[in-house]
This record gives sequence, structure tokens and C-alpha cells, in this order.
Amino acid sequence: MRRFVRTVVAAALVATVALVAPSAAQAAVRNPVLFVHGLSSSASTWNTWINKFKADGYQSSELYTWSYDWKKSNATTGEKLITKVQEILDATGATKVDIVAHSMGSLSSRWYLKNGGGTDTVDDFVSVAGVNHGTDVSLFCSFYVSCREMLRGSSFLDSLNSGDETPGNVNYATLWSTCDALINPDSSAKLDGAVNTSVGCKGHTDMNDDSSNYTKVRDFIA
Repeated sequence: MRRFVRTVVAAALVATVALVAPSAAQAAVRNPVLFVHGLSSSASTWNTWINKFKADGYQSSELYTWSYDWKKSNATTGEKLITKVQEILDATGATKVDIVAHSMGSLSSRWYLKNGGGTDTVDDFVSVAGVNHGTDVSLFCSFYVSCREMLRGSSFLDSLNSGDETPGNVNYATLWSTCDALINPDSSAKLDGAVNTSVGCKGHTDMNDDSSNYTKVRDFIA
């Protein structure tokens, strides 16, 4: 009788573990996603895509946004990413994150990848309308250090783009528009070594709000 009871208890424990295990396994397979906004923006710029990710099965615990002082150097923001990413890893138990960045957010994210150890903690990186090689338009806000860094030929960009533009064992992608009024020239958004995708003529602020762009990002990081 005692042997029978022990057998029943053991079977119940195994069944309980089986019920719990799938969600843990799913969390381990899919990386949490960190969304990084750009100049004169905030975390709310990602609301449309966050809702789309949720509609496609992502949980709130897998989707992270944050707001930072965009007036400061992109290197300063990149240093803050070190802490932010580690907080996400600690909270989720994941070993890597995916980063989706818009506009100037690509610069701090790439600084983190190149100089902050990000190649060890990032699996997929997507730059949406990123100012990766600078834009002449940033002259209009050059009283901010972050804008001066976006000028073509700035020391910040020269350093960021020196050597390998897509370092480490990270999957890189860019989405760029053929008529982005804020990225001049349009080709500035592309990165050597990345999957560079032209999405046709779309406005700069629409790039991280557009449904077809969302689908491209979702499929890339899946």
C-alpha cells in the first residue's frame, strides 16, 4: 500500500512539473525585446508595435521600452543600456535580448554593441531609419551634443563606424526609406554586413509605426 501511495505521489509531481515546464521552455527560446527610441521622443513611440507584438502572442514580460535623455551624448545613453539590458536579463532569466531601435536610437544601441559588451548579450539588432552614417539635417539641432554626433564626419560616427560596422555574433538588419526627409542621404541608414531592406518611400516618423515594417521586424527577430 505504501509503495502504491509513493507511486501515486511521484506521478503527481511529474505531472505538475510537466504543466509548468512548457512556459519556462518557451521563455528560454524567445528573447525579450528592448525598443530604443530616437531624438525628441520617448518610450511611447513604440505603443503601436508593442500592441502588435502582444496580438501576435508576446507577453508584456517579453517587451521592454524605456525613456532616456536624448539631449545627451549617444555614448552616455549607450552606457545606460549596459544597465538596462542587465536588468532585463535578470528579470527574465534570458541570456540574450533583441534590440529594435529607431533613428538616433540606433547610435546608442550600436555603441553598446561595439563598446559596452553588447555582442555578448544581444542576439538580433534591427535599426529602423537609423542615422548610422549621419545626416545633414542634424545641423538644425546642433546645440545638443547628441545632434552634433549625428553630423556626417563627426568624431563619434567616425569611431562608431571604424572597422566592423556589424561586430560579433549578432544578427543585424536595417530598414531604410527612399524618401526619408530626416536621413540625408537615405543610404546613411544602411550598415555594412547587415540585411539592409529598402521599404520604399515612407516618412521618418512613420517608419516605426508602419504595419509592413512591423512584420519585417517581427519575422527577423522570430
